[in-house]
Amino acid sequence: MSDRIEPAPQSVVLFDDRPFFEKALQYGVHHGFISPKKLAAMCEEAPKGMVQIARYFGTEYLRPDLERAKDRMVNLISLHLEESTAGDLHKAAQALRDNSLLSRSKGGSDMLKALIALPQSSHFGLHERAGFQDEHIPLLAKWSLRTLPEYHAELTARAQTTLLVEAAVWMAEQFEVDANELEAAGTDAEAVIRTALLTRLCKRSTLPDWLVFERMVLSLRKKFPNNAPPVAANVPLALPKDLPAEWREVVQTVLASVAADLPRILDTSLPVRRLFTQTPAFMGRYFWSEDPLAELEHFERSNSAVWDKATGGHSDDSSLLTLFLRIATGGSHATLLSEKLASSLVKKIQRSGLDAELPRQFVVQHAPAQLQIDYLHLWDSFITDAEPVLRSDKPQATADALALLRRECNIASPTSPARSPT
Repeated sequence: MSDRIEPAPQSVVLFDDRPFFEKALQYGVHHGFISPKKLAAMCEEAPKGMVQIARYFGTEYLRPDLERAKDRMVNLISLHLEESTAGDLHKAAQALRDNSLLSRSKGGSDMLKALIALPQSSHFGLHERAGFQDEHIPLLAKWSLRTLPEYHAELTARAQTTLLVEAAVWMAEQFEVDANELEAAGTDAEAVIRTALLTRLCKRSTLPDWLVFERMVLSLRKKFPNNAPPVAANVPLALPKDLPAEWREVVQTVLASVAADLPRILDTSLPVRRLFTQTPAFMGRYFWSEDPLAELEHFERSNSAVWDKATGGHSDDSSLLTLFLRIATGGSHATLLSEKLASSLVKKIQRSGLDAELPRQFVVQHAPAQLQIDYLHLWDSFITDAEPVLRSDKPQATADALALLRRECNIASPTSPARSPT
């Protein structure tokens, strides 16, 4: 008895890389679906189709274009037959029997045109909603030679992108923002969905501009402190109850990404503007409408509020110079000095000087724009003459400096009621 172990029999798998059209045609002839008469009709029809395809993509007068047209025709027919019959050769042979080659080629072309018309990017600025156009012909030329698996892979990707875009449009429309506005804004579908989910969380009825978005984040930080993990579990993010079923899966995925962002969104150590406009991972990740006029008005209102608070509503030269001098020496914003504070201020200047640039920065940042030049001239004229006196170390320097301040600034006498020096 032999101890030799016989190797297990191995199966041989034949790889058939012929075009599906050729396999279906051979199957149809072999099984009697395609008669000699039908085969002869195909042989007459094929050259006409090749010329049409060559003309569509280039010219029918060059042999290389005709040969490429033959390959395109065979591939387009194969794509349509295999896709429409799910790879069933029996059904494919019947389809060849009952239809013309040109109709099967057109079917493959229509498949690819519909694919190309789907959005390739979820970015609204790159989204073409007009369907297949003449400028897409070079792209169709490339796809006319691709395989069915490549078609399916691209279709899956573009279908997912389509769902994202459609979901973003639907969610934006709930806040009365249409697709044209999203295209004009040049935003991304996922960014729209993320912001729409945060907007719903904040119970707002409109999609935000930047100022409102910033306030939304600040309100969330106040309502949901991030010092008690898990952060996401504390924030009631949820899908809209009326969200159509076909978009629930893609929106759920985006919602999960918002939940993953929450630790940083709620981190009070990160300034909101820096996080969303200067952090690479967050730039473009959320959407807000651009309203330069509203931001300018807000900026002007904010500046006006700071200026009004600092000046206390006083605009006379003495009050402004008092304010500027206090700013230059690092003091609090006020337009009045007591005798005691004036004396302390002079001694501080004599000891460590002053920063004449600080009042200029304050004027540029906060003073009414139409008055800034006048205020800068007022300060520059004053400090040019006053600084040598204020910083002098002569025997009578302090007395001279105080006399200067009494003349140019507001120093309350012991009997003065009125303003507080603080």
